[in-house]
Amino acid sequence: MKAAKPAPKQQKKSICVFCGASKVVDEHYFTLAEDTGTNVANRGYRLVYGGGGIGLMGATALAAHNAGGDVLGIIPKFLTEIEDLLTEIDHRIVDDMHERKHQMYEESDAFLVLPGGIGTLEEAIEIISWMRLHLHTKPLVFLDTDGYWAPIMELLRHTIDAKFSPEWVRGHLFREETVKSALDLIEAQWANPAPKGEIQVSNVEDF
Repeated sequence: MKAAKPAPKQQKKSICVFCGASKVVDEHYFTLAEDTGTNVANRGYRLVYGGGGIGLMGATALAAHNAGGDVLGIIPKFLTEIEDLLTEIDHRIVDDMHERKHQMYEESDAFLVLPGGIGTLEEAIEIISWMRLHLHTKPLVFLDTDGYWAPIMELLRHTIDAKFSPEWVRGHLFREETVKSALDLIEAQWANPAPKGEIQVSNVEDF
């Protein structure tokens, strides 16, 4: 009788963190970043991030690494000398920003959006846009402790109120004030994703 083959090892889930690289923001943002990295690692998830070693990016990644977690940084070549790669962490160097975002998406099962600037906002909105187009069901959660993301949440809901976005999108707009509640929400979404409506395309009359 042949011995049974061992079951394939299950790949641990990965959580991508989008956040800023500024080194001059208030200290409480760095505390949030460190708490995020530590808690992602403590729950047994891999952290995927934009590869920089400065700002909230570096704080999140280093905290996850120091907590014993797996970390993958993905960064375009032109930023490797600007954003100070952390030598302790595995990195994948890609050609450009588009490939960076694509690989971060492909490597991740969920997304946490910490405070950041234009680049962070662009990354988050693209993930939401792909969700709205039914290209994925990966949860995305905005995380802040001081209302930083409240204006963008209001704007996103405004697009629904004005009927530029379908009503079902409202059920996928998440913002949490603690790392624990954000990770709890991600796990709940993995277990029971929020429903999505059909893709609606408006009819345009010929002129």
